[in-house]
Amino acid sequence: MFRNQCDDSVLVKDYINGKEAALELLIKRHQQRIFSFIYSKVQDRDVTEDVFQDTFIKVIKTLKRGNYNEEGKFLPWVMRIAHNLVIDYFRKNNRMPKFNNSEEFDIFSIISDNSLNAEKRIIKDQILSDVRNLIEELPEEQKEVLKMRMYMDMSFSEISESTGVSINTALGRMRYALINLRKVIEKNKIILVN
Repeated sequence: MFRNQCDDSVLVKDYINGKEAALELLIKRHQQRIFSFIYSKVQDRDVTEDVFQDTFIKVIKTLKRGNYNEEGKFLPWVMRIAHNLVIDYFRKNNRMPKFNNSEEFDIFSIISDNSLNAEKRIIKDQILSDVRNLIEELPEEQKEVLKMRMYMDMSFSEISESTGVSINTALGRMRYALINLRKVIEKNKIILVN
């Protein structure tokens, strides 16, 4: 493993110094891991291929400009780029986490306005960050179901299959996750809409 990290940094230097084949080796070495990571987030093969290509276009541009300084940490750097592009994909396609729930309040309904000015965009980003932090405080089982439903667009049937619990259990965990989020929001007097 350590040897591969050294090899990565050597290949990066070789590519920067004009050896095009070095980049091909880097891509082949990490292709499966990066592709799988992207696919796990977007759940669509065509989108995954687009994001994968965009990731390496960004990698190439950064390396060619001489802006790469992640010595020996090539894969984590590329994974961060891929992660950011996945987020960009969801934002561009207005697919940021949404959940329509008639019984409980809808935390995510505040993020559907495409014509936000800069101030509102900053507030929206802060709210999303706050909500993500709140989600991390939930019990593991509730957090898992909530993330699968809202961030991965999985159906309750898919969640049931993935977690090995019944659909009713998955629905129950989602319900309790939303109830617990609401309690924390009220307790901490967090304002989700301005």
